[in-house]
Amino acid sequence: MLYTPIKFRNVELKNRLVMSPMCMYSSENGFPNDFHFVHYGSRAQGGTGLIIVEATGVEPRGRITNHCMGIWNDEQAESLKKIVDFVHKNSESKIGIQLSHSGRKGSTENTTQISIEEGWETIAPSPIPYHPTERIPHILTVEEIKEQVQNFKNAARRAVAAGFDVIEIHAAHGYLIHQFLSPLSNIRTDEYGGSFENRIRFLIEIVDALNQELNDNVALFVRISGTEYAENGWDIKDSVELSKVLKNHAVDLVDVSSGGNIHGVKIPLFDGYQVPLSSQVRNEADVKTGAVGLIKKIDHAEEILKKGDADLIFMGREILRNPYIAVEGSFEMNEDCFFPHQYLRAKISS
Repeated sequence: MLYTPIKFRNVELKNRLVMSPMCMYSSENGFPNDFHFVHYGSRAQGGTGLIIVEATGVEPRGRITNHCMGIWNDEQAESLKKIVDFVHKNSESKIGIQLSHSGRKGSTENTTQISIEEGWETIAPSPIPYHPTERIPHILTVEEIKEQVQNFKNAARRAVAAGFDVIEIHAAHGYLIHQFLSPLSNIRTDEYGGSFENRIRFLIEIVDALNQELNDNVALFVRISGTEYAENGWDIKDSVELSKVLKNHAVDLVDVSSGGNIHGVKIPLFDGYQVPLSSQVRNEADVKTGAVGLIKKIDHAEEILKKGDADLIFMGREILRNPYIAVEGSFEMNEDCFFPHQYLRAKISS
């Protein structure tokens, strides 16, 4: 199954392996550089079905650090287009981008919050910092929330113009959208807080705004935290209900991760530890899902798909270690996978 094509709108992936978006902390003023060109290009040469560019800020305050990627202006998008064009010209991979806003978890360096002078004033739905030692974030007004929706929409327009095949909204890991979803970080009393319907409103407005910019040649994914591992917090039942709504708003796949919003929680780590979350969302919400989280081997990925726990396999650390895991796995399983014609002499060992 791993080497079976799958289609989202008009976007066909040649296989089910995805390079998960992973921050590289190597940009200057939000721009990609030669490192990013080589980093993403090498994964495309390795046969990965879909590559998703790291969390990319929709405004300067949307970054996690001063060295995170951005797409808040046309010049940044034009630089990203060079990477997109290379991937399209030199591989069979599709390429996506994850649009993000860090919210209260921004203005950091090595996970430590830096001063406003070095960084910026963070924003959030409520006056609750991620860590008690951090500054109280600025509480977004309703008008400012609408501005953030527009920031995501503008970023999506630029991403479409740059040629990306998939746009993923980052609504996980304790960043701004997740902060609105969780009753532990969102204690608002207006239309963006309180009830489940109110807390998901920001995300749904972003989804609807992005769909105005997309067409059948660009698919829409949303990454969520299936649970935040905290009592009375966002949990898997909430994720199932949210995913039902997302499906009705033309979201093509829910990428199910976990955690990140509540400091100090204990997360049980083991190979494939988030797969049960993907499985529950997929089977109870009847949506396509991506499984992620310490999936290290091709045979494990195949097993997840065959059991019906996910539709795509997102690999992070393993694909950093081995950019060619997709094509190497195809050798072992006697399956077809893109292999650069320049390297064909290495396809059969002697």
